[in-house]
Order: sequence, then C-alpha cells, then structure tokens
Amino acid sequence: MTRGKLLAAAASLALLAATACGSSSLDQPVGGQPPSQPPTQPAEVDPALAAKLPEKIKTAGKIVIGTDASYAPNEFLAADGKTIQGMDVDLFNAVAAKFGVKTEWQPSDFTTIITGVQGKKYDIGISSFTINDERKQQVTMVSYFSAGTQWATAAGNPDGFDIDNACGKTVAVQTGTVQETDDLPARQAKCGDNKINILSFKGQDQATNAVVTGRAVAMLADSPVTAYAVKQAAGKLAPLGEVYEAAPYGYVLPKDQTDFGAAITEALKQLKESGQYEAALKTWGVEGGAIDDFAVNP
Repeated sequence: MTRGKLLAAAASLALLAATACGSSSLDQPVGGQPPSQPPTQPAEVDPALAAKLPEKIKTAGKIVIGTDASYAPNEFLAADGKTIQGMDVDLFNAVAAKFGVKTEWQPSDFTTIITGVQGKKYDIGISSFTINDERKQQVTMVSYFSAGTQWATAAGNPDGFDIDNACGKTVAVQTGTVQETDDLPARQAKCGDNKINILSFKGQDQATNAVVTGRAVAMLADSPVTAYAVKQAAGKLAPLGEVYEAAPYGYVLPKDQTDFGAAITEALKQLKESGQYEAALKTWGVEGGAIDDFAVNP
C-alpha cells in the first residue's frame, strides 16, 4: 500500500469514528433516521394470544431475545452503545405487545443465537435469520420479512470488481450469514486455484469497514443492510448489481414451539391489518421487504 493510500485509509477511519459517536462500527443512523420507538398506536393485547404463551414467558412477563446488534438497520446499537434498536426491534416489540408481555433484547454473537435458543438461554432469536432447510432442522422459524443479497464496493468500483468473477479478489462478509455459508462457497467452487480471499467478520459493521478502508474490494450482505450501509457511508460505498435470491427472514423458536409460532403469525396478521406492521418497516426505510404470508416453517 502506498503512502497516499495509507493516508486515505486513515482519513476514512477517522471519519467513521466521528460518525459512530465513539463506536468503531457503522451502526449509527444517518439522514435523520429515528431510533427505535413504540408504534404510534400501541398494540392492543389479545387475550387469546396471551393464553398461548409458553409457561416460562407467562411467568416472567417478558420474552428474552438473542440478537446480534451489528446489522443496521435491522438490529444495531444506538449512540449510547447500549440500546438495541432497528426494524426487527420495533416490529417484534409490537408483536410482544399483542401478547401483553415486555421484551428483553440481549446482545449475542450471531453464530451462537440458535444454540442459545435450543439451550433455553433465549426464548427467541431475532437477528435477520434467513429461513433455510438447515435452520428448520434445528429450530422452528416464523416468517415475517423478505430480503435478498446485495453487493457493494467502494464508490465508483475502482478495482473493477465483477460479481460473476470474484476469483482472486478479497471479499468481506459477516460470519455465519447465508452469504458466507451458501453464496460464496458456490462461487469459490468455480475458482480452481485462483480462490476468493474471503474475510469473515464477527460483525457486519466490521465487514463494511473493510471495504470503506480498502482492505476488501467488495462485500455482500442482506439487501436492506447493504442499502443502509451505502447510505451511512456518505458517498464512500455504492451498491453493485441487482438484489437476488430473495428469501424470508424468520423468528427463531425452540423446535417444539410450533403452537407459539402459530400464535406469532396471528399477531403479525393483526399488526398487518392495523397498519402497524408497515409503520415499523417504514421507520427504517425497508417497507419493500413487507410480506403477507406469515407462516411457521415455510
């Protein structure tokens, strides 16, 4: 790396640190993006739904949720470095209100959330989990949103990166996402000896930083996450190519809680009818991912 590139990278890091209000991530909202907040019209408790809560949740009066708070705008830390906010937070808080219980959001490593649900550490895992067959073998999943994959590069794509020919290039991705477990391995298999250099990061904020600072030439993530990162990077990133392979996100429940999952789908339908579902999505500019067919293990 030349001295000029080193200086540019240092300047980029300084800008990111200032933007993040003390955080080393790209997690802070830009463009007046509001923090998570209760729906404008509080969800009314449905006694029939409340009766279907697992006994543990009924007794505690709250749902304990495992989430990786590094995936803006879906779930990420507010400027205080403690409060978890985002689309997933707003939407599920409204779901919980239909059951008449509170939520407790607990930060977790993405790769440990499913095992945390299986081990009863969390009642539910909510962290932009794409529903796939492998996950459905481990847990029960409830669909509530749809997202595809979107790539991004430094603005102007100075390295001339080609999505269909990533061989020999350095690509950033978050560990454990479908982009790492499904998308990149399929591309890697076609590269022969000229392998993709995959930089796998614990948090999406780190993967995004890798592209902004020039450590990676491109990144790939869920479409709403990439769109938000591009907006937040203030001209330093740009989307590349079209969104592809759209699939539903799912709430993660213990395998034996299909009845609770069915009750959650009913709560989502009620929020859809009242307009609160779309309101939660519009707050974060992701209403394009709205769905109608909420389902258990679709």
